[in-house]
Amino acid sequence: MSASAEQETAPIANSRSGRTGSVFRSFGSLFGGSQNSGDRPHTPQDGDGYVEFGMQDPDRSGRTLGTFAGVFSPVALSMFSALVFIRVGYIVGNAGLYVTLLQFLIAYGILLFTVASVCAISTNGAIEGGGDFFAVMISRTLGLEFGGSIGTLFFFANVVGSAMAISGCTEGIMDNFGPRGHFVSGDSHLPDGDWWRFLTSSMINTLQLLVCLVGAALFAKTSVIILATVTVCLFATYFSFLIVGATNNTIPVPGDNILSNTTTFLDYTGLNATTLRDNLGSHYGRDYTSNGKQVDFSTTFGVLFSGVTGIMAGANMSGELKNPSKSIPYGTLSAVAFTFVSYIILSFLMSCTTPYFTMQNNYLFLMPVNLWPPFTAIGILTATFSTSLSNLIGSSRILEALSKDQVFGSLLNFVIHGTWKGNPIAAVAVSWCLVECILLIGSFNIIAQINSVLFMLSYLATNLACLGIELTGAPNFRPLFKFFTWHTCLVGLLGTLIMMFVINFIYASSCIILCLILVIALHLFSPATQAAQWGSISQALMFHQVRKYLLMLDPRKDHVKFWRPQILLLVSSPRSCCPLVDFVNDLKKSGLYIIGHVKLGDFKGIEDAEDNQQWWSFLDHMRVKAFTEVTLSRSIREGVQHLIRLSGIGAMKPNTIILGFYDSEAPRDFFQNGSSPYKTDDFNNGEIQNFPIRRDGDPKQFQIQEYVQILCDTLRMKKNLCLCRNFQRLDKNFISMSKHVKYIDVWPINIFNPTSGDPFDMVSLFMMQLAVIMLAKWKHLRVRIFLCEANDERTVGTFDTQTPQIEIFSKMKLEQSLKELRITADIVEIQEWSRDTDFSRHARTLKQFTAQADNVVLEDDDEVGEETLNRSLLYMQRANQIIRERSDQTALSFIYLAAPPKLSAPDFAQRSASYMELLTELTADLPPTILVHGVSTVTSTTL
Repeated sequence: MSASAEQETAPIANSRSGRTGSVFRSFGSLFGGSQNSGDRPHTPQDGDGYVEFGMQDPDRSGRTLGTFAGVFSPVALSMFSALVFIRVGYIVGNAGLYVTLLQFLIAYGILLFTVASVCAISTNGAIEGGGDFFAVMISRTLGLEFGGSIGTLFFFANVVGSAMAISGCTEGIMDNFGPRGHFVSGDSHLPDGDWWRFLTSSMINTLQLLVCLVGAALFAKTSVIILATVTVCLFATYFSFLIVGATNNTIPVPGDNILSNTTTFLDYTGLNATTLRDNLGSHYGRDYTSNGKQVDFSTTFGVLFSGVTGIMAGANMSGELKNPSKSIPYGTLSAVAFTFVSYIILSFLMSCTTPYFTMQNNYLFLMPVNLWPPFTAIGILTATFSTSLSNLIGSSRILEALSKDQVFGSLLNFVIHGTWKGNPIAAVAVSWCLVECILLIGSFNIIAQINSVLFMLSYLATNLACLGIELTGAPNFRPLFKFFTWHTCLVGLLGTLIMMFVINFIYASSCIILCLILVIALHLFSPATQAAQWGSISQALMFHQVRKYLLMLDPRKDHVKFWRPQILLLVSSPRSCCPLVDFVNDLKKSGLYIIGHVKLGDFKGIEDAEDNQQWWSFLDHMRVKAFTEVTLSRSIREGVQHLIRLSGIGAMKPNTIILGFYDSEAPRDFFQNGSSPYKTDDFNNGEIQNFPIRRDGDPKQFQIQEYVQILCDTLRMKKNLCLCRNFQRLDKNFISMSKHVKYIDVWPINIFNPTSGDPFDMVSLFMMQLAVIMLAKWKHLRVRIFLCEANDERTVGTFDTQTPQIEIFSKMKLEQSLKELRITADIVEIQEWSRDTDFSRHARTLKQFTAQADNVVLEDDDEVGEETLNRSLLYMQRANQIIRERSDQTALSFIYLAAPPKLSAPDFAQRSASYMELLTELTADLPPTILVHGVSTVTSTTL
């Protein structure tokens, strides 16, 4: 049996639309589902591409928030969090004023550079109404793998941030209403202890759960009132530092501090130069909330940074802003400046009024020194509760976004099904459970370090996204915010990366490893169409680098030592050539692999984009690393000429052309064959099949003469030529498992002109090179080279003693050549050509059917015409029998291909038909066979 030419050669297919899928829909609103538009179908008007925010009509889109209410308030409130009333004293008391100011400068420097990146990206394109901005920005900029993994870590960062704020709120409650609390008299107080604190935290967390399920949207609209409350409490603290004088019996020692066993009250000096002088330097002590753990620079910075991680809060409200392109930059930057000044003033006043020993041993000392202590209590509870609730809502919306876009496939489908009236109840419940788990850690300061590392990794991704877009020079990257360069992105990226490891090496390493695992998992298992709509920064970066290296790849500097096959495989229909496509993917040896196809016709009514989509879908189905080239031409030959000349780019041009064999057998449909490993229904569109194939009885699209002309054109363009036959029999799984199949055979004898003069020419060496490449894929097989000795024309009629000398010379030369080429192979001697003189004499007449026809000199008794062809066919049948008898354990055979007859031959049509008829007889009923003709040197014996 033999395979059809249309099964594996270069001809015709009609393409139809490929697979499509909707990707990256708009995400749900950060604060309440009723306001989002994430469930509506995506349309270009929704902001597809790079549309400026200012072009949207705020009245029609339901945008109602301005800069102050929509950006400044949520950002400032998030950046105050638990730090402002609970932990600034802890930082100043341990690190000292100088180091505290340095840490604020570092933290806000990182934030400033990250804000610049956020503003650049947020003013470069429209985000659909509602949605978590960070998840949208990262996924649409970095792509599915990095965006999904960073988005997942950002989800965990919000969960940890919620738990941290709850821990701070619980600490404030216990220090106010627990044993020795400021608002407690006598024995009527809340019980204290690790499990009592966990119970209190759980109750707060449960209250947040109820708020999320009932009134999350209302909470979003009250951020201005909450910020005003916190600001009033903060200014009351400033005035208290300036007014309240020294006292020795005002600041109690907390009940969980070991000092409470020996000391009852701590000192407070009021404004005092000596106190300021003592607080300038560092006095690292022990953290009484973490079982006396030693405090150092990293722990104080970890706590400090965790309190200022709120710069995304305003950008997350982009769906509700009237003018996001203006509000996000101005609102975020002004909030950052406001909180920075507030923290600096607070740190300085603490250093001037409170001894470091007091700040180290009572983190809530602000309450006793306040003019009206409830101010501090109200500030602590509102700041911590609002921050915790904001993080819980944010984490649930991020999880909802991940599930809607199927980042983890069907794993998170329960989140989509668990949404009621736009409120992601299931996502809120999952976030609530994770917060409960984090609360088991207990210590605010330990949770703060984890939170800082997670947020830093998220900010690192933000700077990386902006840096990547800037470096690729994408023409569509035209942000309205101009106060950024790639230098600011790089500084922000390096700053976050360094400070992550400064805070905690183990936490930072674990987060990065987890991120890489998520990237690899998403790359391997996520649907390929998920990133199709929004693209990936990796594609832009790869294009930038590939273009640069292609220009550096100079074909004039090529050397045979580094030769590899650059293959153009010409196919008729993918349906009929799946085994061959799969095989050539192994043969390419990390080289260029192009699958070429010729369509007959003109350019009228051609849907090129639709065709390309189908071919890319075919590559995905076959899982091959290849490119596709489809050309349109008036003839198959002309189309193949286009493909051979124009395929590839720069130095990456095909050097080896592979075609299927031209015969009369009907091609097999491997997409529909039930036992085929390539079976699929993806390319069936009802009764219409994509990539149609020729059915039994249908005429071929081109004749045998045109096929041989294609072979001649290939050799004239100095390309190596391979003809593949019987590859419908190839079963790679059977070869890898079978113990019966053992060999890859190489037949380095020109059967059209057998001679012992030099059987190891360029073609033979090319065959050996290809065999060794396949040996690297099928490691359990061995290469077997058949040494076919023939009676040379010069030795016919001479003494028989000459023949053994020729045999010894050839075998020794082959062994030496294999040794020099570092090829391990078995040598098998074949004597048929040398023993049968009549057999050898008739073989000489075969040259008239090849490119050597002009040099053929027939003897007087040599028959011509039909009789000559018949005798040649008998010779080929005998050669086929010799090969077939030795192919029982063969997985693949490489056979020497004589050059086809020249195009200038007067009877080219007759000679080409005879040439193909002889090749058909030669390869009949053989294992998968490749007829090889090499035209270039591909092996080297030098270092």
